[in-house]
Amino acid sequence: MKKLYTILLAGTLFSILAFQSGNVVLPIGAEMPKANQQMKDISGKQVSMKNALKGNGVLVMFSCNTCPYVVKNEQRIITAGELAAKLNIGFIIINSNEAYRETEDSYEAMKAYAAEKKYNWYYVVDQNSEVADAFGANRTPECFLFDKNLTLAYHGAIDDNPSDETAVKRQHLREAMMELSSGKSIAVKESRSVGCTIKRKS
Repeated sequence: MKKLYTILLAGTLFSILAFQSGNVVLPIGAEMPKANQQMKDISGKQVSMKNALKGNGVLVMFSCNTCPYVVKNEQRIITAGELAAKLNIGFIIINSNEAYRETEDSYEAMKAYAAEKKYNWYYVVDQNSEVADAFGANRTPECFLFDKNLTLAYHGAIDDNPSDETAVKRQHLREAMMELSSGKSIAVKESRSVGCTIKRKS
């Protein structure tokens, strides 16, 4: 009876999560959806996540310009991008905040934000939140790390304390990238993303 209750509870929690995000989150080991989807980069070019792929994989991060959690993690995002480059891992940041596309997450605002932060990687517009929906992404920032075969190897947060960098005990994303690039098994494949919800159109 206890086992049955546990199974039912787990199923209920999963259903709630899927309902809240509107989509089931991409599971570890899944193939990258919409890998060839063309999205407008701040450079003005149309690029895909597959275009960002490098020899050891690609990091896809859902982010934006103004979320308080993104602001708190700004330097950590930049550090992740710099580490990815050193490890021959591609990096692409996706802005899926369609409901704010006419204001703080407009294309022009994205260009200004990226210039201010000296982004040296793709920062693209996800029209109608199509890629976010395909991934089941629901937060900013939220990370999806894929290997060289575009198979999901890690999903979740940058580290274990998005609110306070001084209190971080484990840098989940850094460790995952280091393990991926060295061919090791990733110790922590999933963690809980904490941040603002992606602002989809109603």
